Amino acid sequence: MRKYLGLVLSLIFIVACKDEKPNKDELAEVVTIEKPVVVKQFGFNLDDFEVLRDTVKNGDSFGELMLKNRVDYPKIAKVSEQFRDTFDVRKIVVGKPYLILKSRDTVKDAQVFIYENDPINYTVIDFRDSVVAYKNSKEVKFVEREVSGVIESSLSEAILDQGIDYNVTNSMADIYAWTIDFNRLQKGDRFKVIYKEKYINDTIYAGIGGIKAAYFEHNKEPFYAFNFMSDSTKGIVDYYDESANNLRRAFLRMPVQFSRISSRYNLKRRIAYYGYKLKPHRGTDYAAPIGTPILATANGTVVESTRRGGNGKYVKIKHNSTYSTQYLHMKDQNVKKGDFVKQGDVIGWIGMTGNTGGPHVCYRFWKNGVQVDPLREKLPAAEPIADSLKTKFLDHIAPTKVQLDCIEFTDFPKEDLLTLN
Repeated sequence: MRKYLGLVLSLIFIVACKDEKPNKDELAEVVTIEKPVVVKQFGFNLDDFEVLRDTVKNGDSFGELMLKNRVDYPKIAKVSEQFRDTFDVRKIVVGKPYLILKSRDTVKDAQVFIYENDPINYTVIDFRDSVVAYKNSKEVKFVEREVSGVIESSLSEAILDQGIDYNVTNSMADIYAWTIDFNRLQKGDRFKVIYKEKYINDTIYAGIGGIKAAYFEHNKEPFYAFNFMSDSTKGIVDYYDESANNLRRAFLRMPVQFSRISSRYNLKRRIAYYGYKLKPHRGTDYAAPIGTPILATANGTVVESTRRGGNGKYVKIKHNSTYSTQYLHMKDQNVKKGDFVKQGDVIGWIGMTGNTGGPHVCYRFWKNGVQVDPLREKLPAAEPIADSLKTKFLDHIAPTKVQLDCIEFTDFPKEDLLTLN
């Protein structure tokens, strides 16, 4: 009896399952509605506008570009007067790309101006309603890369032979400026570097994002360098060796990379043009092409950024109660009074303003209120890591040091490189 009862229940269950399944003809048709993909650039849906893409041409000015695209003069004046710190209309650079987003109506007046300062950073001037100006940046992906090499003639050649960004060479020269003389490298010296590359939209290369760690073997002596933020309040990042010793000095050797001294500090200088009269030169001149970046040689606060007489455009920085520096004859300044600058920050560009016979920066150095020759000064070491941070530093670098030590040295002869490419 139980056997038949179980069979009946099974049949009832099967029939019930079949009844629950709708007939094929009764199935409702499912329609998938795909939403249109909205692609945004610079924070705007470009499909909402008529887009004009161009680059700044010789003779272009911001005012003329805007007037040509039907922006009222009062709005143009407001940008130049009220938003100078965000966008200085006098400093648009020939060759820089820009976008003008126009209305899609018959008037086609410019509603938004987007100026690309560099591949990552851009400035937006929004003319809709009240004028608004702001800076922004594209989303950047950082990719860590490991490279190594053996010196045959120079560091730059070893870097370039592997298709590595030349800025890696510059960064390493800065990191080891007080430790290794890169003009006197030996054949067989070798290096390892861990650094980050920047990419926009995953594919567009946008330069290096800084060196995480490096190892340089010069004359068979090893030199480690590890990136570490020593002062989070001021955002100061230094490079230290494996024993937490700072690799830099408080001051850079010179305010311009890869420059040459065209005139030294000389209190007994006499110039033929002035009838060989005594004309002391209390600065050190570094010659370089116009537009070459001028770097702050140490951390400090800008106390002057102006133009005056024979000095031309200049910047003066107070580093502490003992030291100050001044940088003369700039084409233009990149900082203003009151700004805090870090060692290596670009504070202006080489020019020929004031009394000068060629493009250079006259670098002046004060110690206790007296101008001195920085090349003869025994400059102080940079701030060491605070005792309270040493344990944190050593824990921070431990896995990175293992990573560096595991990188094998590569030495591709040029003929092999051609085969690989």
